Amino acid sequence: MNAQGGVMMIGDGINDAPALKQASIGVAMGSGTDVALETADAAILRDRVTDIPAQIRLARATMANIRQNVSIALGLKAIFLVTTVFGMTGLWIAILADTGATVLVTLNALRLLRYNPEQKR
Repeated sequence: MNAQGGVMMIGDGINDAPALKQASIGVAMGSGTDVALETADAAILRDRVTDIPAQIRLARATMANIRQNVSIALGLKAIFLVTTVFGMTGLWIAILADTGATVLVTLNALRLLRYNPEQKR
């Protein structure tokens, strides 16, 4: 099955641990055994299988946010590196821009705290 695409295994017991390890993505139920929780890639804390689509949406939103943050940070650093090397901006302006980029990336990441994975997009 792995050759045809990703495989997700959901389990909660010791006997599920090998399958959780072998699957592309292993998901353990929160009330499961310690072995299952340690082996899995993710854990559902409320023991509801219906939470998995919401977790997938949140993971995708998180990855999109990471890509945005890397683009913002590297873009601003590149702009101010070039402008500082060519003497268009001073070193202190570049340092302030770097600090501003850090603040901007942090604020962008904080948007995920308000993300509602139950809301389909």
